[in-house]
Amino acid sequence: MNKGDIRRKALALREALSDEERERARVLLTERILGHQWFYRAGILLGYASYGSEINTGEILSEALRLGKEVYLPRVISSGAQPEMVFMQIHSMQELIPGYKGIPEPPEDGKIYEYSPGNTERVLMLMPGVAFDGMRNRIGYGKGFYDRYLADKPDLQLKTIGAGFLCQMVERIPGGEHDIKPYQVICV
Repeated sequence: MNKGDIRRKALALREALSDEERERARVLLTERILGHQWFYRAGILLGYASYGSEINTGEILSEALRLGKEVYLPRVISSGAQPEMVFMQIHSMQELIPGYKGIPEPPEDGKIYEYSPGNTERVLMLMPGVAFDGMRNRIGYGKGFYDRYLADKPDLQLKTIGAGFLCQMVERIPGGEHDIKPYQVICV
């Protein structure tokens, strides 16, 4: 199957999950992330606000804020021919506003996360995805935002966790030369 076919199938399976399956997965993912040594050690969380049928990350983000971690979420900005993604700091979940494709984003006047090579020891990035495989390959929504963002940040790539539902795990995803794999994948 090509990436488009895999994306359509995984999205259909994710959309078909019951409320009980979603809640169970949300609880399991929250426990796995909050108990993860990378979360414990992180002073900075590059997270994402769940959208549509994605697994709910709200409790993870709220707990990171409660613990005093710096929390940054993606915001898509139009600059030139191709939109790009930056991570902007939030202080509360109530700050989020509908942004690119209706996805909850931080307001545009926030602090942007400044990547510093060699200074990612206390950073954790959670990556959404549509599908994952056992080799940590990932399919997103097809715009390449995370691949482009991480392309020139090799040490940050080592602090990434792809997160999703168990139904999003597939046998094999064909990898491309520009695809960036999450360092770990947690599908529950």
